[in-house]
Amino acid sequence: MVGSLLSPPEAGTRPRLAVFKFSSCDGCQLSLLNLEDELLALAGAVEIAYFLEARSRALPPPYDVGLVEGSISTPEEERRIRQVRRDCKFLVTIGACATSGGIQALRNWADLGDFIGAVYAHPEYIRSLETATPIASHVFVDFELRGCPVNERQLLELICALLVGRRPNIPTYSLCMECKRRGLPCVMVAEGEACLGPVTQAGCGALCPALHRGCYGCFGPSEQPNMRSFGERLTGLGLTARDMKRKLRSFNGYLEPFKQASDHYEQIEKQGR
Repeated sequence: MVGSLLSPPEAGTRPRLAVFKFSSCDGCQLSLLNLEDELLALAGAVEIAYFLEARSRALPPPYDVGLVEGSISTPEEERRIRQVRRDCKFLVTIGACATSGGIQALRNWADLGDFIGAVYAHPEYIRSLETATPIASHVFVDFELRGCPVNERQLLELICALLVGRRPNIPTYSLCMECKRRGLPCVMVAEGEACLGPVTQAGCGALCPALHRGCYGCFGPSEQPNMRSFGERLTGLGLTARDMKRKLRSFNGYLEPFKQASDHYEQIEKQGR
């Protein structure tokens, strides 16, 4: 139950909010800052105790709510996330990196040494884990907010819900619902565009389909997506196994069931079918 998670320890005190960054681009933290006027009201309702993107002052733990951006990609991050979990009463992962491993999880299908050698002049100084993984692979997570970046309105909804002790109203249905509500024609049916909307969780307001482009899967798989039927539809549009693999291995490629499906198409690609 969400109920009393943010009940302050003493009457008159505000719940303490902390925002942490791991391997990421900072885009999800910026989504919080982009709330602008709402952020001022939020700052009055909670005490922003730790948020290095926004302020240099950092208060010591414990924290009532911790928002975590980024994947776990280094040994140091693996240690730090365990401490963050101990410091936070309620832990929320925000964005694709924190919930699925993000773009950096693409290295999980390749040789890490090849990536390090291509990027860094002195690879011998780099200390990195073999895989980049979501926060939930390392510690218990109370709630996840998807997106690349996270939807700032969903982020505000989550915090407000916690403040009043109710369950956050975050959709888990597919993006197609948002297209229908906006009165948008299906780009896959009407224009033959390869679109991940039927298997992608809603949250962006159907941004790409509104611009006559197929969905890229920024919010990860929807609840119980039919990947088999979806794959048959896209291959019917002319996509090869390699095309399907590349389309699924994007922002949320390491999140099931996108990972299972892309591995399936990789096997088909290797068999030359």
